[in-house]
Amino acid sequence: MVPRGGQAERGDLTDTWERRREGVVYALLGVVLFSFSVPLTKIAVEGFDPFLTAMGRAVIAGALAAVLVGWRRVPLPPRNQLRPLLVTMLGAVFGWPILLALALQRTTAAHAAVIAAFMPLTTALIAVLRTRERVSSQFWVASGAGTAALVAFALSRGGAEGGDPVADALVVGAVVASSWCYVEGASVTKTMPGWQVISWVVLLALPITLPATVAIWSATHAHYNPASGAWTSLVLLGVSSMYLGFFAWYRGLALAGIARGGQVQQLQALLTLVWSALILREHVTRVTVLAAVVVIVCVLWAQRARLPAEAAPQ
Repeated sequence: MVPRGGQAERGDLTDTWERRREGVVYALLGVVLFSFSVPLTKIAVEGFDPFLTAMGRAVIAGALAAVLVGWRRVPLPPRNQLRPLLVTMLGAVFGWPILLALALQRTTAAHAAVIAAFMPLTTALIAVLRTRERVSSQFWVASGAGTAALVAFALSRGGAEGGDPVADALVVGAVVASSWCYVEGASVTKTMPGWQVISWVVLLALPITLPATVAIWSATHAHYNPASGAWTSLVLLGVSSMYLGFFAWYRGLALAGIARGGQVQQLQALLTLVWSALILREHVTRVTVLAAVVVIVCVLWAQRARLPAEAAPQ
């Protein structure tokens, strides 16, 4: 006979693994939505000023959030959560969109995707430093190897396909900003649902993004002639990359944990390369693909080295 305590423990373990599997599915959905961000931004900046592209997508997300928060009658966030929400806002609303848009004026979406492939490891590094988590030496070796691969790719000008040191620096800045907001935003999901986190982030930004959008449009619209593709891309960026993607992403991290859920982000660079080829008709070189694979392998190695050892379900 199996002791009741053993059955209960086994049931708890199974529930834990089912919860984590569900979390990975949600995180994967978020990554798929995020993977369109680079190619859609590339299309949008062909018809809009890059600052307008960044502010406009946030205004669209803020309008959706205002409707949803009002409909659900969500209470104001507690004061102790304002700091992480504001930090998340700086990265998600201003840092990543603005720096990425500026970079994509100078380089291809495929090249930017390789530099951005370092984002999962940057997120893990920030989480480790922020929580003072003790990790193995393998984690740091893998981090160094991934960094070296990216530096080599950048210095080689990405196989002469879209290489630009200024663009690379802008993408690196965008990655750091995005990674920081991932970590800060995930910390808030411990006390409120992920959809509320991103809703408050874009709502808190509205007093800045809305007047900025109007001002930038007034100053720049005479110099641009956005086609339907640019308008469509801007709307999709606001609805998907800036808002709905975070619904799935934060729920996935809450269910699976930041370390495990974050592993599926390795797929984002490869998906972005696929969309760059299919949507933008960019020529993705073998060097670009190889660099992306090397970085992803290093990131996966680092994430595996960071994960605590646990028993598998029976």
